[in-house]
Amino acid sequence: MATQKRVISFHYTLTDSSGEVIDTSRDQNVPFSFLEGSGQIIPGLEKALALLSVGDTRKVEVAAADAYGTVDEQLMVKVPREKLPNSAELQEGDQFQATGPNGEVLLFRVIGIEGAEVALDGNHPLAGEDLTFDVEMMAVRDATPEEMAHGHAHGEGGHHH
Repeated sequence: MATQKRVISFHYTLTDSSGEVIDTSRDQNVPFSFLEGSGQIIPGLEKALALLSVGDTRKVEVAAADAYGTVDEQLMVKVPREKLPNSAELQEGDQFQATGPNGEVLLFRVIGIEGAEVALDGNHPLAGEDLTFDVEMMAVRDATPEEMAHGHAHGEGGHHH
C-alpha cells in the first residue's frame, strides 16, 4: 500500500546568488501548494520544507545540484539556421521544442546567432545557479486519494481541473 503523502502550502521569495528576486508567491492571494514526493518542486527545497512546521519561516539555500542541476555542456549545441522554424526572424531568447532520444520533450533557447549558425541551450535557465528561498510554511495536510491518484495538489494554490 502506498504511503500517505502530504500537501504542503507555503509562500516564498526566490532570489539568485546576486540577491535578485526571480519569483515570489507573495503577490498572490494564496500560497503555492504541492504534493510531497511528486517532483513538482526542486529536491533541495522539498527536503527543507519537509522539516518545517506551520508558521515557520526560513531562509533556504539550495545548491545548483539540488535545484535545476549543473550546466550540461552536451545540451549546448550549434545548428544551421535554416533547420529552425521562422529562421529569418530568429532572435536571442526564442525557444524551441525538440524530441530527445527517448521520446522526451526538450526545450531549447536561442543564446546566440552568428550568421548561418544558431547557438541553442537546452539547460533550464537556472541550471548552474545556487538559489535562495525565503519561505513561510502556511499549511500541511494529508493528501486526498484523488490527489494521490492524479499526482498533484488540488484546490487553492494547487492544480485546477
